[in-house]
Amino acid sequence: MPEESLYRNLISRVNLGDLLIRSAARAPGRLAIVDADRRLTYREFNEWVNRTAHGLTGLGYRRGDALGLMTANNAEFIVTYFACAKLGLVCVPINLFWRYGELAYVLNHAAVKGVVVESALIEQLEGALGDTAGVKDVVVIGDVGDTAIADRRTVTFDALQKGMPQHEPAAFVTDRDPISYLYTSGTTSAPKGVVSSHLAVYLESLGVALDTRMTADDRVTALMPLFHTAQLNVIVTPAIAVGAAIFIQRGFDADRLLTLIESEHLTLTFALPMMYRAMLEQLDQHDRDVSSMRLAIYAMAPMPTHELQNAIARFGCEFALMFGQTEMNPLAVYFRPEHQLSHPGAVGTPSANVEVAIMDEAGRFLPQGQSGEIVYRSPQVMSGYLHDPAATAAAFVHGWFHSGDSGHFDRDGILWFEDRFKDVIKSGGENVASIEVEKALYAADPGVQETAVIGLPHDRWGEAVTALVILKAGHTIDEETLLRKVRSHLSPFKCPKRIIFTETMPKTATGKIQKAKLRAELVGIYRT
Repeated sequence: MPEESLYRNLISRVNLGDLLIRSAARAPGRLAIVDADRRLTYREFNEWVNRTAHGLTGLGYRRGDALGLMTANNAEFIVTYFACAKLGLVCVPINLFWRYGELAYVLNHAAVKGVVVESALIEQLEGALGDTAGVKDVVVIGDVGDTAIADRRTVTFDALQKGMPQHEPAAFVTDRDPISYLYTSGTTSAPKGVVSSHLAVYLESLGVALDTRMTADDRVTALMPLFHTAQLNVIVTPAIAVGAAIFIQRGFDADRLLTLIESEHLTLTFALPMMYRAMLEQLDQHDRDVSSMRLAIYAMAPMPTHELQNAIARFGCEFALMFGQTEMNPLAVYFRPEHQLSHPGAVGTPSANVEVAIMDEAGRFLPQGQSGEIVYRSPQVMSGYLHDPAATAAAFVHGWFHSGDSGHFDRDGILWFEDRFKDVIKSGGENVASIEVEKALYAADPGVQETAVIGLPHDRWGEAVTALVILKAGHTIDEETLLRKVRSHLSPFKCPKRIIFTETMPKTATGKIQKAKLRAELVGIYRT
């Protein structure tokens, strides 16, 4: 490649790795990453990324090569992701809940050339490597001994970057080059590979920083799985864009997180509603100083109004909901703090870089108050589905990205999510939004810890509205009493035909209840 072309690219390109370069230049001594007892400044973090990038170049990796990333939350995950960005490699985060079949499918589908893997997960990876001839390299985070893994070229992460230069790697990377292939959960079919460009994630990161008013003074958590875009691109990349400090956690523990907030004066958290409930229970038992908090972000599920009011009062900070999907990288709609209690149950207003509309099946826009499909336009939307032009074309029909979600705008211009189209229950000729029934269950009794509402085959109703409920510890209520309470909140045709009490429900790695699995497990309960 002519030097002039490379230089011009380096001058004006949009590359996610440049977010780190610029933050390190602005404040090299500022705290960047805390991972257990490791504390890295932005200079140290950027130099580590550069050494890793040069190490990957030494192994023969070039622009467009796909690199799998299979590890629990740690600094090496973020280092690898940004090393990929600087080189123009495609990072393929691996969902740690995948078993051999799913893992082998993704490694083959993405044409992964090598995998960076945590030593504790080697056995899980080895089970898939027998069916993935394209994987040539294994880079191990931790100790691996002298044995090659599945006859692949094997090197430790430390050895990969040891002695490598710390200067910036000069690589030609275009704005629309992919930074990642993010695979959807694939609960009902093979996972889809969402192709995300540098431009899309770069702009999404800056948009989140604008919406949340994130600054270099923030100290944020990274406790949700980093392999999921919600943690990676809602918190980590925006934090690096503004030069904030990131505190990495390996999983959630309410007491440990509250201790961290108190000791490190954290200002921003991102967690699931159930996690905030657990923290509130801990605070009731042992008071902590959480006065440093300014914003608590939640996602995946709504918070009942009474719980939200309690959380706002107890934490003494603002709460906000993030709404979106992997194809939007992921933030599309932001339920702002000022709307939390004035419009309970809504999902918010469009985020900084996103245009949102409601569309019918014929591609016509619908006015406020009418329900239809939520559609988006944005430079942060995915480039497409990997190796799936038909699904890509269907997602972009009529010139908008189709979310697969149903909803409507109210007269204040605030978006209300009604349901995933596949989760709308057709009962007795009527459409029932499962989320509306779930909200009614939360409102009916404070002892409801968690609920999922699904439609199950029924000879009379077509689909019967069925609720699964997990109760809070120590709380008891019978099915008929809870049903009676729910009936005061819902029209009769929306009320559950049955409530099934349970202790657990299948979930994705990010805590989303897998309704497809529930439907499969309970498909015959009305036919016995």
